Amino acid sequence: MDLPPSPSQVPPQLLADPVFVQALAGRDFAVVFAMAHQAGVSFNRISEGCGIKADRVSKVARGKAAVTALETIERIADGLRIPGAFLGLAARSWEDKAASPGAELDEGDDPMQRRRLLRGALAAGLTGTALTALATTRQSLDQALAAEVPADLADLEAAAESYGYGYHGQPPTRVLADLVADFAEIRPLLADPGPVAQRVRVCRIAGQMAGMAAIVLHDLGARTEARGWFATASRAAAESGDRQLHAWILAREAMVPLNYGAPKAAVALAERARHTAGSRPTAAATLAASVAARAYALAHQDDQAREALTAADRCMECLDDSQRADTWLTHGEQKHHVHLSHALTALGDTRRARESQTRALELSAPTSTMTRTLLKIDAAACAHHDGDTEQACRRTTAALTHLPADYRTGLVHRRARDLYRSIPATHQHERAVRDLRDALAA
Repeated sequence: MDLPPSPSQVPPQLLADPVFVQALAGRDFAVVFAMAHQAGVSFNRISEGCGIKADRVSKVARGKAAVTALETIERIADGLRIPGAFLGLAARSWEDKAASPGAELDEGDDPMQRRRLLRGALAAGLTGTALTALATTRQSLDQALAAEVPADLADLEAAAESYGYGYHGQPPTRVLADLVADFAEIRPLLADPGPVAQRVRVCRIAGQMAGMAAIVLHDLGARTEARGWFATASRAAAESGDRQLHAWILAREAMVPLNYGAPKAAVALAERARHTAGSRPTAAATLAASVAARAYALAHQDDQAREALTAADRCMECLDDSQRADTWLTHGEQKHHVHLSHALTALGDTRRARESQTRALELSAPTSTMTRTLLKIDAAACAHHDGDTEQACRRTTAALTHLPADYRTGLVHRRARDLYRSIPATHQHERAVRDLRDALAA
């Protein structure tokens, strides 16, 4: 039976406030309670509605206490009438499906309508509304992974294969919207009983698509959301029994901390990926060794980085043509040199780094906008390492300036900012350095 209206219900406009939505996603109840109070919901009402003592509500709102227990979080969702998806929970019993965030994206709706809604939400950027829609779609499959499977999967397998070819000149948000719309089609296949072999196929597709959605979110700079999608991908891959897919997901996940300032965490994930992939030379094993080399280099563990580079090269030489294809799910020569470029640049081996940059650019299609930009920033970092800081800044500024707006993502910005931060203070007054700083600020 539905619950009656709650006197502590937060005003509907709060659920459209990006700050409030972000606080809910992070379960930051200091912000949640404080904003609810500012919107006219007294601490006493929050206390009564959520079954929490009033003095504790006040302490939480002031950051003097925290809420971590799942049972308490569920009482807060029910007391404040916050739909479960906002807090990473299942839909609450009182929720009106039509008013639930992401409900318009439910699997019962027309797939084209779902795709249009996702594109519209993402076109405005990774706002609270868009992130809620993404999380709702992912969590719905998480809930269904406990069930069994069904039917003809050829279309979904073909869709997963097509997404593996990357952006192909499309804006990342457009690719993400389409990916998530197709990903939502997987859930019904997990809801019906069927042969084990069919469930294995469905879980494999789910792992591939969730992994690729995580890649796009990583490229866009949405680290928390990327980790959530990688977790779903890992769960699906583990259930499918495909160790190579699981290793690929772990290696790709390692690139989140790798590219956002946590190389030691990246090392741990990359080594897990190497262990999962096993000793055979596969695309996943080659990727895992390549990512490990980059992480070790950034962590200033040069010997381990060179060992991983040697292992990656050795694996690469043994890959057959199917595993050398130029897709996200395989490990082609172009991708290999992109990884080598970054690892060798971090190691200060600028001669070999430039060789890999040149080869990677030769193999990159003109539509590989993001990859080509990252290679240019690596080349600029080599120039800085070799003493030409002015040229390094000019190259990086040009790379950022000429980049289409849709590709000015968190990853590209972070790589350029890392170069800027490596420039000694004695150079900060120089024109080229100031131009780079202004380009980053813009």
